[in-house]
Amino acid sequence: MQEMDIESVLFEIITEVGSARSFYIEAIQAAREKEIGKAKELIREGQAAFQKGHHIHADLIRAVSGEDHVPVFQKDERIMLLTHAEDQLMSAEAFGILAEEFLALYQAMSDKGVL
Repeated sequence: MQEMDIESVLFEIITEVGSARSFYIEAIQAAREKEIGKAKELIREGQAAFQKGHHIHADLIRAVSGEDHVPVFQKDERIMLLTHAEDQLMSAEAFGILAEEFLALYQAMSDKGVL
């Protein structure tokens, strides 16, 4: 991977997992409003976006782990961008887990007539 295109790869990760996180938050809000079908669809969309970002990240890790790899992180701002991308990746993963748990909770409450 060349130094010039590393930024676009990092922004792809940030974009995909940022979208995933937004879908997950919307899913929690939909579940709270008793829109269970919509919440499930939003979680599926979030999972799809998260998987895209995760695969891009995994490809990046493989690229920089190869024997013939030439370091591309020569500037601090690129290291910070990588850190931000990975932070967004982990945040989206946590929101995905929480969204699934909230959906299950709201569904159970709805089934019992509490909502």
